[in-house]
Amino acid sequence: MSGDTCLGSALCPAAGHKPKAGGLKGGSLGNKYVRLNVGGSLYYTTVQVLTRHDTMLKAMFSGRMEVLTDKEGWILIDRCGKHFGTILNYLRDDTIALPKHRQEIKELMAEAKYYLIQGLVDMCQAALQDKKDLYEPVCSIPIITSPKEEERLIESSMKPVVKLLYNRSNNKYSYTSNSDDNLLKNIELFDKLSLRFNGRVLFIKDVIGDEICCWSFYGQGRKLAEVCCTSIVYATEKKQTKVEFPEARIYEETLNVLLYETPRVPDNSLLEATSRSRSQASHSEDDEGLELRERVRRIHVKRYSTYDDRQLGH
Repeated sequence: MSGDTCLGSALCPAAGHKPKAGGLKGGSLGNKYVRLNVGGSLYYTTVQVLTRHDTMLKAMFSGRMEVLTDKEGWILIDRCGKHFGTILNYLRDDTIALPKHRQEIKELMAEAKYYLIQGLVDMCQAALQDKKDLYEPVCSIPIITSPKEEERLIESSMKPVVKLLYNRSNNKYSYTSNSDDNLLKNIELFDKLSLRFNGRVLFIKDVIGDEICCWSFYGQGRKLAEVCCTSIVYATEKKQTKVEFPEARIYEETLNVLLYETPRVPDNSLLEATSRSRSQASHSEDDEGLELRERVRRIHVKRYSTYDDRQLGH
């Protein structure tokens, strides 16, 4: 076996066994490989790798510091093992591919500082400075390319989700005179809401769906409500499609999804206060909570009428 290998929790020391203190002088390691338990993550590596640089690990494995072992002989290091494999790779090669995300680079830098690996600390600091200099957009809005992508986005999001579906070309009738303006108003409202709540809500756009203009609201991976803004209007001789702009309703449902931020289980009292319908008094509290979680509000403005909103003379 070569390199470091995470062996899984099955080989972790049994609970309740006290660690033993000991030194590493006089070749007490015995074997070529050293067995390390770093915060529950298990690694194999060599003394040569651990003592290549003048670090805390060199002090530990050259006999200058006392180390702790469990009854199975694993050397215990009381640190998080998430980035220890990266630490070992740096000790071997003097370079590594740093993580992409700033938070993970910060975590790695904290471990490098603990082990006194100055070269790796310098790499992390330089990478963080480069990422700081890069412009990061205030608000990023994904555009759906397939139903599967939409499903994955919503399921993986830790935030509530607001989706606007608009597809003007999906229409077999002509539009009423105000429909284009109302469609633009829906899009403008979506942009304003996304700028205001982008830190708390994931906003996504869908331009491939079947509807012409429809808002959907999700919390904890489940659809909570939708507002469909299209309706069919019967003109004198032909049908027309009408797009409406229910601004107040959209605002209300956007505020409702904020109840599904954190904690993961929504506050049923808040849900009940903002819900348009009440549970029956005879239901138990558990039954009320279940009904509130399973209810999906569908506000469809889509309807059939004889109303024609065209201006006179059109």
